[in-house]
Parts: sequence; C-alpha cells; structure tokens
Amino acid sequence: MRHKTTAVSIGFLICSALPALAANAAPHNLILFVPDGLRALKVTPETAPAMAALRDQGVNFKNPHALFPTFTMPNASGMATGHYLGDTGVFSNTIYSGYPVGAAGGSVTPFLESDPVMGDVDEHYHGNFLDEESILAAARREGYSTAAVGKLGPTLVFDHTARTGSQTIIIDDQTGAMKDGKPLGIPLSDDVKSALSESGLPLVTPARGKNPGDNGNAGNFEKPGATTANVIQQKYFTDAVTKVILPKFKARNKPFVLVLWSRDPDGTQHNQGDSFGKVTPGINGPTSLAAIKNADDNLAQLRQALRELGLEATTNIVVSADHGFSTISKESSTSPAAKRTYANVRRGDLPPGFLALDLAHALDLPLADPDRGNAAVADNAHPRAGNGLIGKNPAKPDIIVAANGGSDLVYVPSKDRRLTRKVIDALLAQDYVSGLFVHDDLGSFPGTLPLSRINLAGRALTPNPAIVVNFRSYATGCDEPILCTVVVADTGLQQGQGMHGNFSRADTMNFMAAIGPDFKTGYADPLPVSNADVGMTLMKVMGLRPPHKGPLIGRVMTEALPNGTTPKAFTGTIASRPAANGLRTVLHFQRVEKQRYFDVAGFPGRTVGINGPKSAGVK
Repeated sequence: MRHKTTAVSIGFLICSALPALAANAAPHNLILFVPDGLRALKVTPETAPAMAALRDQGVNFKNPHALFPTFTMPNASGMATGHYLGDTGVFSNTIYSGYPVGAAGGSVTPFLESDPVMGDVDEHYHGNFLDEESILAAARREGYSTAAVGKLGPTLVFDHTARTGSQTIIIDDQTGAMKDGKPLGIPLSDDVKSALSESGLPLVTPARGKNPGDNGNAGNFEKPGATTANVIQQKYFTDAVTKVILPKFKARNKPFVLVLWSRDPDGTQHNQGDSFGKVTPGINGPTSLAAIKNADDNLAQLRQALRELGLEATTNIVVSADHGFSTISKESSTSPAAKRTYANVRRGDLPPGFLALDLAHALDLPLADPDRGNAAVADNAHPRAGNGLIGKNPAKPDIIVAANGGSDLVYVPSKDRRLTRKVIDALLAQDYVSGLFVHDDLGSFPGTLPLSRINLAGRALTPNPAIVVNFRSYATGCDEPILCTVVVADTGLQQGQGMHGNFSRADTMNFMAAIGPDFKTGYADPLPVSNADVGMTLMKVMGLRPPHKGPLIGRVMTEALPNGTTPKAFTGTIASRPAANGLRTVLHFQRVEKQRYFDVAGFPGRTVGINGPKSAGVK
C-alpha cells in the first residue's frame, strides 16, 4: 500500500482557545436546518437567496463533507451523535439487520426511513441501535425544550428512543397516519394537537401526491416523474414550527433545540421528470431548481418567525445538507443483468438489484428476495427493492446485498475469506464498479482498501458489511464537473433522475453554513468539516457532554467559534495494491489534527475527481 501526505497551508494558528460558551450566562437556542441533498455550489443569491445570505453573513463552510456512504440516514446519525458510521451502525439507508424486522414485513434488509422500522430495530438492539446518545436526548436531559420536524426517517433519528410524544415533539410524514388500526408515527401530545388546530393546521401530515407530475410520483420506465416541488408538505412542516412550536418554546422561557429537516431538494431531485431517460439536464432542470427555492423559502420563513418572536439574537442556526447529488445512469457493457429483459425496465438498462443479480450469476448460486418473503427471484425478474439473499438457503444466505443507490453493501455472514475473494473478483470484472472497501477482519485484498480507512469499522451494534461497493461516476462536460456528475445507481428510479450515495465529490460536497451568537460573522472557513463535526459542534455550543461509547467522533469546528483556534490542515492520498487487472482503489483525503475528511475515492478514470483536481472546495 502506498501512502503519501502533503502539507497545505490553510489557516493561521490562533493562540486563544476559549470555549464559545464561556462568556454566556445561559445557553442560547439552537436550530439545525437540513436542506436534504443540497449541493453547495448550487447556492447563489439567485437560486437560494436566504441560504446565500445566511452563509455570507455568518460562517461559510467552504470545504464541507458528507459522510460516506453519502445517504440520508448515515449522515443523520452523524449529525445526531457526532459519530462516524463505524460507531452508529447506520451504514446506508438500507442495511442488513441480522434478524427479520417485523415492521419491514419480515425483511432482513430494512429501509430505515420509517418510524416503526426504527422502533423495531431499536428494540432488538437493547433499546438504542445507534448505541450513542443523540443530541436531542442529551439536550432534553439538560432541560432544553426539544423538537424535530420534517422528512420521515432522519427526523426521528435525533431522538428515536423518545416515542411517547411527551418528551420531544416529533412531526414527520407519518404523523397522524394509521395502518391496520395502529398509528405509524410518533404521537402528538394533547397541547400540541390543540395548538395545531388553533393555527388551522391538520393533525395528519399532507402527502406528497401520487398523480402524474405530483412530487411524490417517481414515474416509471414509460412515464416521467415529478414536475413540481414538495411545496405543500414542507409548508405544513414549516408552519408547524413557526406557528406552533416556536411560540410554545418562547412561552416556556427556557432554551430550546429544534431540527427542521427539509425533504427538498432531495425528494424532488430523485423523482424529477425533467430528464426522462437522459443524463442531461439530469438534476439541473427547472423542477430541481424549484426544489432548491422551496427549501430556501422554508428557511426564510423560519428566520422571519425568529425575528417576529424576538428570538433571532439568542438563536444559533446551523444549516447542513446531508449529502450532495448526482444524475442516474443505468448503463453497463459488462453486466449480465443488463442483457436480460424485464417487464418494467427499459431494454438494455441495469435493473434494480443488478449487483445482487450479477453476483448470483458469477457465483452460480440461487438468488432470493428478502422483500418478498425470501421468494426465489425468477429468470428475467429482479428483486423488488434491489436487495438480495444469495445462496441455497435464503434463511441462512452466503451473501446478502443491501441495495442503496450510488453504492451498495455486501455482507458475508460466515466471514469466509475465500468466499469474500470470489465476490471481490466478480466485482472487479464489472465496469460499473469504482472502488471497493473491505472489512479489516477479512484481510487485505489487491484492488481494495480496508473499511477502517474511511471510519466504517468501529463499535457498531448492527452487522458490519464485508464489502462496500462504490459505483462508477463521470461528468457530462460542464464547466464544474461536480455539478453535472452522473453515477451508476442500484435503484428503481430511471436514468436521468437523481441519486446519491457515491464517493465522488459531487456526493460528498454538501452545503454547510451557520449564523448566530455563538458563531463568527462574515467568516469563510477554509478548513475541511463534516457532518460528524456538526454533531460535535452542536454539543459544544449547547454545553452538552454526552458519554461516547465509540471512538469514531468528529471534531468541534473551533475555527468557526469566537476566540476559537484555527488548526492547520493537510491533504493526502492512499492507494491500494493493484488487482490482477490493474484496478486499484484510490482515496483522496484531508486531515486536521487526527481527523480525516474523505474527499473522493474510486478507481482512476471511473470516479469524478480521481483523475484531475483532488478536491473541489480546497484552496
């Protein structure tokens, strides 16, 4: 293995290291606003005036990083706890749970963006599957008022063990929804219900819509998807915050912590129908731009409410997207799965579950669908959600594939090294693969890097993946490659729609900014920062000291705090030994003290940023 580290001058050392809270008689309020899937370079005074103003007036984190795999739930867990995924165990949106999850229809590959599913997994893993205390749990323990509002899944992560509705106010997509006579969401307290009704707001969250063109309609291989942003649902969430929760918190006359997670632009970029079957304009069409403006309008409404309530001067606002975004490609010249025909897939495209299909083919083993009661996957069919159980006995599979999008997880429950090598050899033969990371306990394999290099090997309670598979990405030729990146994605969405999860800089570069009494003003921060740092910095600003069980934690972004230190940063590259076909996984990173920030990784020539500039956003 080759390892090279080069120093880069980024900042000047400031001698004083006084904590930001030292001069405060009482903690200030805190709001975390998450514009899901917002790309940093898309924020301009024209496209997102409220976010651009906050960024320019407060702290502009110019060198931001999502955690890889660059999915929503992993990054939510990082922001909520300050820990990397090797500790939280949220390795992607869909994971191998290690047991049949009843709330997921008995699947062992549950999609975690569900309140009942998280409750089920929590119960299985001793009441807290993250095994770390979340920010809102620590805050309410210290007497803060707490609330989390917005997109289903990540909203609940911030206080997923408080499910009564009497501790933290939780409002998400499943609020008020029922199934089989049972509530799906976290219940609302009577006083919150009354306040919502008095404000003219329903007790059931509005849906995104399923009609053609509606935001919730993803289309299919024959029809384009959404042509509208998620305006109605997000207006409801923002109204609930500004008309009900903030006035309630002000009346309590004690500090509060609130998370507002905007589904846009993510949900619209996924479903948009502007680029049906084509990689251009992809996620740069008018519907995606409307989604950015929609999230920006929500932030503007939030800041206006703070001003009207007299809370602006005492409230910190941190804005951090969970990840960036790319346009979907479904093309491969090597995949056996792409050469078959399917009833609901455009001819020649990669079907959902292509990785599971191709691995089963390469290993000559049966494939079962964990999301269809472990039923065998028939010829010219694909797994419903892309997940697969490979082996003769689906109850005890040799290999599990958790399909996610721009990257997939592969599990080998037996930890058999020879089987792992066969899987790696099969993956190295596919043109859609670009970078492989293998669990350290399985040994070293040519062409791959260990999971520990990217903070995916820690003290997680959930099963650890044996292999994380990054997929190929390329740019379509615009001036800024990370704004027109295309990624092969294991998804039911169509070519031309949007996806993330990849290790290109397009997906690792998220938007981050902050403003408020505990942050500098007019400061452009050149240092690398991450969503794990967001979690640690929020705790610092609030004066929280939750116990940490796992060692993989972010750093406090001291350079953004008044009187805080500005450490130096370095850049480096790690490259694996080449495989027999010459492929090697290359990782570009930055380092601040002992903390590493992962810019981009993959096979040279197959990942945007590996051949060319090492990292967008680095000066």
